[in-house]
Amino acid sequence: MPTDTVASGGLPLEEQRRRVSGYRFGVRVHEVGRVASVGDGVAWIEGLPSAAMDEIVDFDDGSQAVVFHLGTERIGAILLRQSAELMSGVAASLPGRGLEVPVGDELLGRVVDPLGIPLDGLGPIAPASSRAMDAASPPIVARDFVSRPLYTGSKIVDTMIPVGKGQRQLIVGDNGTGKSSLALDAVINQRGRGVLCVYVLIGQKRSSVVQTMQTLREAGALEHTTLVVAEATAMPGLKYLAPFAGCAIAEHWTWAGRDTLVVYDDLSMHAGTYRELSLLLRRPPGREAFPGDIFYLHARLLERSMCLSAQSGGGSMTALPIVETEQGEIASYIPTNLISITDGQIYLDTPLFERGVLPAIDVTRSVSRIGGKAQDDAIKKESGRMKLDFLQFLELEVFTRFGTKLEKGMQLRIQRGRLLREILKQGRLDPLSIECQMAWLIAYNDGLLDALEDKELEAALRRLRAGATRGEIALDAGRDRWVEQVRGWLKASDDEPTA
Repeated sequence: MPTDTVASGGLPLEEQRRRVSGYRFGVRVHEVGRVASVGDGVAWIEGLPSAAMDEIVDFDDGSQAVVFHLGTERIGAILLRQSAELMSGVAASLPGRGLEVPVGDELLGRVVDPLGIPLDGLGPIAPASSRAMDAASPPIVARDFVSRPLYTGSKIVDTMIPVGKGQRQLIVGDNGTGKSSLALDAVINQRGRGVLCVYVLIGQKRSSVVQTMQTLREAGALEHTTLVVAEATAMPGLKYLAPFAGCAIAEHWTWAGRDTLVVYDDLSMHAGTYRELSLLLRRPPGREAFPGDIFYLHARLLERSMCLSAQSGGGSMTALPIVETEQGEIASYIPTNLISITDGQIYLDTPLFERGVLPAIDVTRSVSRIGGKAQDDAIKKESGRMKLDFLQFLELEVFTRFGTKLEKGMQLRIQRGRLLREILKQGRLDPLSIECQMAWLIAYNDGLLDALEDKELEAALRRLRAGATRGEIALDAGRDRWVEQVRGWLKASDDEPTA
């Protein structure tokens, strides 16, 4: 038998060497950990030394978690999905991916959880792409100044506390003062304006979630809105991830050059969830038992809201975070954190709400630091005169409580101030177009409503709204043209057709 062949295969040794030289040998290492303990939405895992923060962990029973704490001997993970079979000893592995959420136009009109799983029973969603939940905020060179208005439909907000596209405006107040209603007004008012909305519900009751969905559907606003829901019975991990998922969904549209609006309802519930998870994972508590990085957490989230430059696509993401106070204590830990992060706040006052002044916005404690630069010039000019009258009235009204006798000029100012307070009252879920705002501003500033009684005032405001809604005059038509048109609308009878 020749020495240069192999008996089993009969191949020459040279041919065998040639084939073997093309092979690549290596060792594949696959880490497998074990669950040490599980409970309260948290799992402790041993045996995954290469785990990284915010990395997905898969369990053999089908459960899923995300790494939240790195220790020397074991890691802590917050559960996103949990089966009844998840217990001590179950194997865990790292698939090598981070947290992502489906994004795209396929999510418009849908209700999803923070992982992008549909909750509305309308079938699965097949998005074209996904996006990382936690991403760095855009650099300064990619941003632009806030210069375009985002009108909410609220008389007080659009005239005295304006919001611009790309702004972060906090809505703050006690429970039951109308914070969510104000945010829903803003979402409804974007219908037909090319602004895509994401409404994030964190820790809300299922009845509140259903009511929000029905409200948006009845108002025709669900078509341009995505609801991200982590209800009260959801896993703490889902409630923690909800605002980041909503931000990522809106961010996809923003970088595509579109305008978006994100509502976080509410971040006080989110902060409580983060505190709960942090204490379960034995992080040291700080002020009010919150971990020290709670400020960084919310700052990282809200810094992603911005207005992009034209070179970066020109899109914008406006944020309306909501935070709840207790007994009007605006100086508590989480509200003060968010006030320092955002570009202004809209403060809703419980005494005003109890007196029937709706929306119960306290204009003396509300501010918009950059929104005024985005207001239309016509609205800015008219609302400036009106705001000065209102603030002077609030100061003078204090003297009337003590029976102080006032001179005639001050009495007239108080009368006009009370008239203005009636004009500024607005029903729930009843946003007004900016043309309607211009109409009543002109009528008030020119004294066309001064002599009207309450019932006459209501009828006059209805006529102004009906006329402005017909679109007979553009916002930039000039003040003289607006005054002429407003006088004509006020002279019209309620019996005349208005639409």
